[in-house]
Amino acid sequence: MGSNHPVQVIAVTGGKGGIGKTNVSVNLSLALADMGRRVVLLDADLGLANVDVLLGLKPKATLADVLEGKCDLRDVMLNGPGGVRVVPAASGAASMVSLNHQQHAGLIQAFSEVGDNIDVLIVDTAAGIGDSVVSFVRAAQEALIVVCDEPTSITDAYALIKLLNRDHGMTRFRVLANMVGTPQEGRLVFAKLSKVTDRFLDVALQYVGAVPFDEAVRKSVQKQRAVYEAFPRSKAAMAIRAIAQKVDAWPLPANPRGHLEFFVERLVRPTGSGL
Repeated sequence: MGSNHPVQVIAVTGGKGGIGKTNVSVNLSLALADMGRRVVLLDADLGLANVDVLLGLKPKATLADVLEGKCDLRDVMLNGPGGVRVVPAASGAASMVSLNHQQHAGLIQAFSEVGDNIDVLIVDTAAGIGDSVVSFVRAAQEALIVVCDEPTSITDAYALIKLLNRDHGMTRFRVLANMVGTPQEGRLVFAKLSKVTDRFLDVALQYVGAVPFDEAVRKSVQKQRAVYEAFPRSKAAMAIRAIAQKVDAWPLPANPRGHLEFFVERLVRPTGSGL
C-alpha cells in the first residue's frame, strides 16, 4: 500500500517568533511549485495556525479532524496559489507527541495515501523550541533554520540547533538569512551563527542564501497573498526563486527512509527514543 516515491521533507524553523518563517515557508512552496514540483505545505504551528490566514484560505477541516478519523487528509487539503496544497493546522491542538496509538496509525496512513503525488513536503513549524517543534524538525530530512540580524534570533537559533544536535543527533542544518539589508548582511548573520556553533557544537551549517527586507512582503501580507505571487518581480520574490533553485538541487533521499510514512513514523515516535 505504501508509496515508494521519495519525498523531500523540509522543516522550516528558527526558534524565535517574528522572523518571517511562515512567509519563507509559503513563498518557498510557491517557488518550488512554479518549478514543476508537487508541493504540500503543512502548517505545523499547532498553537497559532497562520498559513491559511496568510493566504486568505478558509479551512473547513484541519489535521485534528484527520486524527479523529472524521475525514481523510485529502479532504483537509486546501488548494493554495500556484497549485500548492495546504494542510491547515489544528489551532490549539495537542502536541503530535501526545497522540494515542490509533491516532499514530491514522496519521501514518493519511500521509502514505497522499505520498505518491507529492514531491516536496514543507513543514512550517511553530516558534520556540518546544516538543512539537523538535518532533517535526527531527523527523524531516532537511532543517531550514531561518535567522535575522538580531541577537535574540541568533541565540534562539543556536539554542534550537544545540537541542537537536545534543538530544537527537542531528548534525546538518541549512540556514537562511531573512529580512536583511544587503546580501553581505545575510552572510554576516550566517557567520555570527556559525561562529558559536563551530565553537561549541559538532555540526555542519550550510548557507542557503538571504531574503532581503522588502516593503512588498508587508503589502502582500495585507492582501492575504504570497509575495511570490502578488509581486513576482519584487526583491524578496526574486531571492526566494534563487533559493528554491538551490533547494531543488538538494539530494533526494535514496532509501526507504525518505518516504512519507517514515517521516510520520519518526514524527510520532516519542522524543528520546532515537530513530
